[in-house]
Amino acid sequence: MYAHQTKLASEEVQDLRREGGRYLRERREARGLSQRQLAALIGVEYYTFVSQIETGRGRIPPDSYRIWAEALGVEAREFVRNLMRYYDPVTHDILFADTGAANLTAANVA
Repeated sequence: MYAHQTKLASEEVQDLRREGGRYLRERREARGLSQRQLAALIGVEYYTFVSQIETGRGRIPPDSYRIWAEALGVEAREFVRNLMRYYDPVTHDILFADTGAANLTAANVA
């Protein structure tokens, strides 16, 4: 099994998780949902799971991204892109950082 290791200090990881939780809470509140209502929409028995995610003490399992996105009214691709900023910032930067500078550098080398 792959264990994700990050170069970020654990306090930095916790800060990112809390920021991600705020993003999720904002999306939930924008939809006018309580934690209990969101839990029902995503198919979890206990609303405390939503609370844990929103406070940064957990993360959404990848196999649930589409369900959460639909429940929160966010297009799945955009939802995952936003989550990745908090859950896997290194990969997010590789995939979505401004590529203009990289393209310019490559053109200058050629």
